Amino acid sequence: MKYHLVTLGCQMNKSDSERIASVIEGMGYNRTEDETAADLLGIIACSVRQKAIDKVYTKIHKWNTWKKKRNLVTFITGCVLPADREKFLTLFDLIFQISELKYFPEMLRTYGVVTPYSLLRENDAIKEPSLPGQNEEFDFTTLTFDHKKTIAGRPVLMKSPETRIMDFWHVEPHYQSTFEAFIPIQNGCDKFCTFCAVPYTRGREYSRPGDEIIGELKDLVLKGYKSITLLGQNVNSYGLDKKGEELSFAELLKKIGEWGQDSGKEFWVYFTSPHPRDMSEDVLQTISKYDCLAKQIHLPIQSGDDKILIKMNRNHNLGDYRNIVRSIHTYLPNATLFTDIIVGFTGESDEQFMNTYKAMEEFRFNMAYIARYSPRPGAASSRWDDDVPYAVKKKRLHILSQLLQEHSLLYNQSLIDTTCKVLVTGSDRKKGYLSGHTEGRIIVRFASKNDSLIGNFVDVTITSAAEFAVEGDLVKIHNETLTVA
Repeated sequence: MKYHLVTLGCQMNKSDSERIASVIEGMGYNRTEDETAADLLGIIACSVRQKAIDKVYTKIHKWNTWKKKRNLVTFITGCVLPADREKFLTLFDLIFQISELKYFPEMLRTYGVVTPYSLLRENDAIKEPSLPGQNEEFDFTTLTFDHKKTIAGRPVLMKSPETRIMDFWHVEPHYQSTFEAFIPIQNGCDKFCTFCAVPYTRGREYSRPGDEIIGELKDLVLKGYKSITLLGQNVNSYGLDKKGEELSFAELLKKIGEWGQDSGKEFWVYFTSPHPRDMSEDVLQTISKYDCLAKQIHLPIQSGDDKILIKMNRNHNLGDYRNIVRSIHTYLPNATLFTDIIVGFTGESDEQFMNTYKAMEEFRFNMAYIARYSPRPGAASSRWDDDVPYAVKKKRLHILSQLLQEHSLLYNQSLIDTTCKVLVTGSDRKKGYLSGHTEGRIIVRFASKNDSLIGNFVDVTITSAAEFAVEGDLVKIHNETLTVA
């Protein structure tokens, strides 16, 4: 029996999907990228933008038409708003929160699905394996299911996300890569930005124990992983919910940096996404001291206009953001700077949009993830008129994208004739080339057909530059067991 997963949204969802895959494969299913061959179809949803929710409806409509011809089970989890959940109840067979992942196998059984390992059992001679993170002494029958009339008898489990997130973190992921990995360190959000639904889908901020995080990182590095990203909705608020009981974010980075320095291993540690409100100088100072802490900062600005920032409830203004960027340049002069921007937020005037344009001119981001505003049910801004026309939003996005390309090209051109350390991540679209990225996550391609370089560090001398990538010549391989081919 086979399963297929569709993962939408952020890196946190991608990380979650690795733990979901681990549990499903623990039941005996095999993964397939061909959804038409799957017996179990699942979506890890994202409620941040309407576009992602539209994709959910497109998928489930198609899957439900397949049910007329064959037996299959569908489920949805991830970031699901209450308003979306009510609609999904009538469309999917099962719905649950990420924090209740360990109960998913029992939900399937309650629904009447026989798992592959169950089919192998004969007179109890073969015991179905216990699943990662599952407490065998827990009495599943004590759980309260939500039996809606619209889905008569189908189990739906939606508990508070904080209660079982620790169980979820204890599930060993089925990593999709042998050299890049995600480590969740914090879940939820206390910031309540008016455009964002995360507090209503993930709950309040909750930090994972530091010793677990460091233990998982050490294990990954010793297995040969080269790029590790610490994840959280507000990753730099790590530890604030457990003051006096847990490390601060800077202290966590310091411990990672010290171990990395002592280990003698080559690897880069990234983190995303931080909030400007919690970005402190001690974090930047710590990053500057250790080679394994990557010199790349993703710092969402969202808008360059103070009044819009107030309306967004961001709790920082342009001056605050400017001071943080100055500190980044002071402590990390070679760091690249990424950001997130929303155009067309409720009430955004032409003048306010131009303030965002001016901010982009000032900060010259290496990359900006620019999105057109779309109201999400449950978020505070959904109660306000979405009064910026779609055509205006589209034009503003295009204007900022053009400016981003200009800045990215100028930076990339400055790399010409320099030699950069590059993590090779795969084959490039250009035939006969491999590609990877620098410590600052600038994409690099170089001529080589040697696939054994994938997952290793190399040095590349940059010879040419485009808007979002550079090209160069391979000059050194860091892994002494490999040779240029």
